[in-house]
Amino acid sequence: MASRVFARNLATATKSVKPPIQLFGLDGTYANALYSATVQESSVDQTYKSLGKVNDVIAKDAQLANALVNPSLSKENRVAVAGAISSKLGLDKTTGNFLKVLAENNRLGNFGSIYEKFGLLNDAHNGVVEAKITSAKPLDSKVLKRLTASIEKSSFVGQGKSLKITNLINSEILGGLVVEVGDKTVDLSISNKVARLNQALKEAL
Repeated sequence: MASRVFARNLATATKSVKPPIQLFGLDGTYANALYSATVQESSVDQTYKSLGKVNDVIAKDAQLANALVNPSLSKENRVAVAGAISSKLGLDKTTGNFLKVLAENNRLGNFGSIYEKFGLLNDAHNGVVEAKITSAKPLDSKVLKRLTASIEKSSFVGQGKSLKITNLINSEILGGLVVEVGDKTVDLSISNKVARLNQALKEAL
């Protein structure tokens, strides 16, 4: 009953409270709704910490992680799993009810991605904009400083915001960079250029 009421509150909150950045897709929609509800009912920072606890438990327990994506698990069992996690971790009411909503909608398997999306909202709520820069090899400090300065001056980062840079390594991009700021992506990788060239050649032949 409480989770159904919370689900209705999620829908209402989404209409009345606008998230600091708008995320898209199924996971983004859930994260937006949780953020809106959290602003009204509790603390955004507290909810993010609680979600982090759940994420840590799932990451450390392969059996639990497999259960969450098991299509044969009944709705009652999914709700029971969500309740057990909430009880074990002593989660706040908002996060606990949110887990039950995910369980009822068979979306517990999306938890990791929703948590990641909510992290973007939490950062934005606190005036932090995260930029992920993917390169084939680690970037040296001078290059990172230049990139940081460029991104800070861009429209991606508003006034009064602080920028958090993360350098991710992925040799499959071959070279160049992929820059992600919030839900925006600029793909300047060699692999992307090769893919576009291949597509152009296919269309020309």
